[in-house]
Amino acid sequence: MTDTDPVLTYRKDGDIGIISLNRPEKRNALNGALSQALMGALDSADQDPGVTVIVLRGEGKSFCAGHDVERSDPEREKDRHHAIRTHHRLSRGLRLATAIWDLHTPIIASVQGHALGEGCVMTMLCDLTIAAEDALFGEPEIRFAGPATAMMMPWVIGLKRARELIYMGDMIGAREARDIGMVNRVVPADQLEEATLKYARRLALIGPEALFCARTSINRILEAQGIRMAFNSSVDLIAPTYATESQVHRDFQAKVAELGLAGAFKWRRDQFKE
Repeated sequence: MTDTDPVLTYRKDGDIGIISLNRPEKRNALNGALSQALMGALDSADQDPGVTVIVLRGEGKSFCAGHDVERSDPEREKDRHHAIRTHHRLSRGLRLATAIWDLHTPIIASVQGHALGEGCVMTMLCDLTIAAEDALFGEPEIRFAGPATAMMMPWVIGLKRARELIYMGDMIGAREARDIGMVNRVVPADQLEEATLKYARRLALIGPEALFCARTSINRILEAQGIRMAFNSSVDLIAPTYATESQVHRDFQAKVAELGLAGAFKWRRDQFKE
């Protein structure tokens, strides 16, 4: 991939709209450009009367490894100790979650490799998820002084299991994710693309009006239970946490200075090995 390659591609296969995250060298980690492109593609597919089902996938070895922590982000650093400005920035980031949630068209996540942090949240926001056997799901950012968002996981897999995964920052494989309700189907990695299209075409046989009614009904039930409040509460709680500097954050940043970012991540991961 070169600097001129698009960060996202979109194509249609019959009545299936296929959105592909295209930063494979970064495991499709989200940055501002990719997030904006994704929101635009979601809107375009949703507005297209010829699209009955949307597929969200990632190029390369991973679906999405979360937020791109390797890139320089002057705005993030400027806001680090300012809770209100941090809240503004995180509120803009919430627009991607609501863009997926507010679709009129059902969306299927097709997942291989890493689906971590924001990548994991996106798979849970999607209506259905089909995963390769090599897929890994989780929100490990809590281990690296980044507060994890709890806006989706408790609704998808239940309270106790969500607490454990969010508190510990553990990752789980595709089959365990299926067993606890995070994933619908698991297929061999070399069959993921074919199986996803087959799955999407099966869903597209249902009338779009009926799908819209079913999707909206389920979403409204969850909204009545408070899921939209959970979206906003996540930002409200995370903003002041980002604006503080804990001992864990200071220790991690010291390791970044000593070992580099990759070395610091390895140092921290090694502490959790059993």
